[in-house]
Amino acid sequence: MSTLTTARPDASRSGASGTGAQLRVAVIDTDSGFLQVLGKRMERLGWAPRALASPVPVEDLVAMRLGALVVDVAILGPQAWEYIERLGRELPSLVVVVCTARSSVAQRVRGLRLGADDWLTKPCHPEELIARIEAAVRRGRQAQSRRDVDPLRAGRIEIRSDRFQVFVDGDSVDLTRREFELIELLAGAEGRVLEREEIYQRVWGYAMARGDRSVDVFVRKLRQKLEKASPGWCYIHTHFGVGYRFAAEPVNRGGEAPDPPHADAAAPTAIGLTE
Repeated sequence: MSTLTTARPDASRSGASGTGAQLRVAVIDTDSGFLQVLGKRMERLGWAPRALASPVPVEDLVAMRLGALVVDVAILGPQAWEYIERLGRELPSLVVVVCTARSSVAQRVRGLRLGADDWLTKPCHPEELIARIEAAVRRGRQAQSRRDVDPLRAGRIEIRSDRFQVFVDGDSVDLTRREFELIELLAGAEGRVLEREEIYQRVWGYAMARGDRSVDVFVRKLRQKLEKASPGWCYIHTHFGVGYRFAAEPVNRGGEAPDPPHADAAAPTAIGLTE
């Protein structure tokens, strides 16, 4: 079949889950033309797509053994935020990509913080949507492969990949998912300087657009949180014109960090800024 199969929840369908060779993807949308083009492309990739004309209970999504879900929040109605939050809470391994009409920055930020892995604005090209799904699935697999890694300790902080949390003297630091992925990447580089482009590619999952300052924005936010939770220590160091390096170093007696003032101190242009 060359289009997305319109189907009701059915626990008897066989096939691999999102962690296998065949990716099961459900799309909650009513745009028949978009669904047809998207379905053809997904099937050429060997995926198992299915279309849902309306939201289904989270319990039914569990039965579908999905790897990814694409959803138009306009179809979800007033319960959209609650639905996305519940997906993130009860199906943490499910990739959720919102693909909807024009939305505000506040709406996109809210959706991403509640549990969506990515957010696209219609009209969008099916190839971009597929690439975003692939990137989110890839990040999820990488995170899963790190679950058995021992905690990383540096200075006063402890990084727990199995919990997606950072602790300072036993107290959890309030980090977003993106901020945690950022510190985990930097700390895992074992003192190596990571270029901004590499950081963006590995954390966001796709190439950094020209002029995008998202990496600088998130490093600045992360640095502020770490300095507040662990005063007296500097963890993220700026290498001007290159990128960032992670190393736990005590602040100098004069109260200054070991490296020069941060290159990202000024508020950058928030292009492509996503949690």
